[in-house]
Amino acid sequence: MDVEELIKPFRITDGSRFRLTDIDPDDTRGSKLKDQSDELLAQEVQQLSKLQDMLYAQDRWSVLLIFQAMDAAGKDGVIKHVMSGVNPQGCQVVSFKVPSDEELDHDYMWRALRQLPERGRIGIFNRSYYEEALVVRVHPGILAKQKLPRKLVTDDIWKERFEDMKAAERYLSRNGTVILKFFLHVSKKEQKKRFLARMDDPEKNWKFSAGDVSERQRWDDYMAAYEDVIRNTSAPHAPWFAVPSDKKWFSRLVVAAAVIDALQGLDLHYPEIDEPQRKELAQAREVLMHEP
Repeated sequence: MDVEELIKPFRITDGSRFRLTDIDPDDTRGSKLKDQSDELLAQEVQQLSKLQDMLYAQDRWSVLLIFQAMDAAGKDGVIKHVMSGVNPQGCQVVSFKVPSDEELDHDYMWRALRQLPERGRIGIFNRSYYEEALVVRVHPGILAKQKLPRKLVTDDIWKERFEDMKAAERYLSRNGTVILKFFLHVSKKEQKKRFLARMDDPEKNWKFSAGDVSERQRWDDYMAAYEDVIRNTSAPHAPWFAVPSDKKWFSRLVVAAAVIDALQGLDLHYPEIDEPQRKELAQAREVLMHEP
């Protein structure tokens, strides 16, 4: 499997010409990989595990993976399956829900920035500060409750938020954080199918919320917001991946391939010890060998 060929059609580093309609949620690029998808994903997971181990040992880079999507697009499943082989010590997952009172007393990026991964670790944001240009944009009433001074809430607020997000990501990238952003693009038809499956399966009832159906009524508004986000915040140092997600096996392969590709570009290796450390190592070995 050619990793670059798999991810290239979905990676956006310059969003100026991006159109969400160019991405078919059911697309698998004519792939014949479905029958091999479990085996291929297992190989990717194994490869990712080795790269993550070197990332952790080298302790220079950090990696931030951001996942955004409509409900039932498969964010949890992608995170679970793709990161299944990663050492828990080197990975952290943060899910962002409705802001708390404490979070509303800070700027909108505060709660996300305080959860950034340390060097050597992979941080995963299940939703993120991008919600502030998605759900908040679709539901203006939320913005009204964010305690912003009225004179700052202008017609340019979304443009300003895009600028702030881009500036933050540029800063992070210049300080050793690799940023990959994934929009799991599911179709409205497939979302309906998954919602019904949740309703029909008692073990999945807990995943469903009545609010999920009401949000579907704003589907077009959300698609317009997602397109605008991707158009305005894609960059070479913080690319978006618009991943077709009607076929779960395909979206998982694409996400895993994108993470592997990024890690392979970091020249990761295990730290090498210097001569004094080699002598200490030899002395320690000698002591152990002479123990009774």
